[in-house]
Amino acid sequence: MSAKIALVAGASSGLGKAVAEALAADGHTVYAAARSFARGKEPPAGCRALTLDVTDAQSVRDAAAEIMAREGRVDVLVCCAATFTMAPIEELPPETLADMMNVNLLGDARCVQAILPQMRKQGGGHVVLFSSLNGLFSIPFQGAYSATKHAVEAYAEALSQESRRFGINVTVVEPGDCRGGSQQYRLTHIAEGSPYTEAFRAGTQKIHHDESYGLPPQRVGRAVARAVAKKRPPARLVVASLEQRFGAWLHTLLPRRLFNRIMEAYYR
Repeated sequence: MSAKIALVAGASSGLGKAVAEALAADGHTVYAAARSFARGKEPPAGCRALTLDVTDAQSVRDAAAEIMAREGRVDVLVCCAATFTMAPIEELPPETLADMMNVNLLGDARCVQAILPQMRKQGGGHVVLFSSLNGLFSIPFQGAYSATKHAVEAYAEALSQESRRFGINVTVVEPGDCRGGSQQYRLTHIAEGSPYTEAFRAGTQKIHHDESYGLPPQRVGRAVARAVAKKRPPARLVVASLEQRFGAWLHTLLPRRLFNRIMEAYYR
């Protein structure tokens, strides 16, 4: 396997950090990018820190230009930056949803538009976009986050159809619950006296429990590293427990009304 030049956006923690470390462990040159590296935060092991704010188009262009100046090419782009707020749909401020879309979807778009021209010129590359099992089906109080990940799924599908002729592969990663990081960074929004308070409390506790016993982030990192090493990488990469894979299967198989009732009962 030849060493590649990789840019991992959102690499300061969680799954992005795990992916960056796994790629570096395989001998690739990895630029770990995040806003926090501007404040002196240490990059993942074996990686080179790069300051990048996915909500700022100029920041993304500057990061791409810096890699090109140093390396002359970018073989792998991994988009892991994400933000999420748990809230009842009725009470979620529209501007909060807009902020989530700005990071989770438009952040990916800014990175892709900055890197794809170079991949075309060099005759190939690999774009890895992070969705989630929530990009396949939604759960209570994560509707906004799920909406952003559904959008990533559609974006990745069209990108693959358009860019394959240039030798560019696209993989969308769909992780299930993973341990570490998400609970620390997740925001919540619930109105005082909300009629959803009891259900919201139960649902968030269940989500936190499942994540606490979820997969280690390193498992996702290794799965992505294996996909990057393939000559024909997968279009979709599900990394989840058997139980959560079963949930995705049920979403496809069952009538939607029945599936929604199962999800409601599970998180009640």
